[in-house]
Amino acid sequence: MLYIKAFHIVFMVTWFAGLFYLPRLYVYHAMSDDQISKDRFKVMERKLYFGIATPGAILTIIFGFWLMSYFGNGLFSSGWFMSKLVLVGLLVVYHIWCGKLLIDFKHDRNQHSHIWYRWFNEAPVIALIAIVILVVVKPF
Repeated sequence: MLYIKAFHIVFMVTWFAGLFYLPRLYVYHAMSDDQISKDRFKVMERKLYFGIATPGAILTIIFGFWLMSYFGNGLFSSGWFMSKLVLVGLLVVYHIWCGKLLIDFKHDRNQHSHIWYRWFNEAPVIALIAIVILVVVKPF
């Protein structure tokens, strides 16, 4: 079980690396004026989303379900665990939203400023802090 937990953490770090960096690329992409830079960001964003963040998300969730199978239904009566699941669900929505923004940039349909992306980039930071506190401290 410790190997499963270790891989869950490794892939969670991989997923978060993508969630932290992809919106940062969107900041720079939104600030770009020349086509060469825009094309370069499109490639970087696609590779990060599909090559790092999405596999990280999928494997985090797979190993998370695998871990849950060891603990049985008792976890679902824990407030901290249910809160963590809600936050993970919100991260999945955020991840999908990042994919929608990726498609918008791909088709040159970006509707947001670099400042909006700077704020958008803070959501996974808040989620990570909350999830780590929930898992380590188990406040309720």
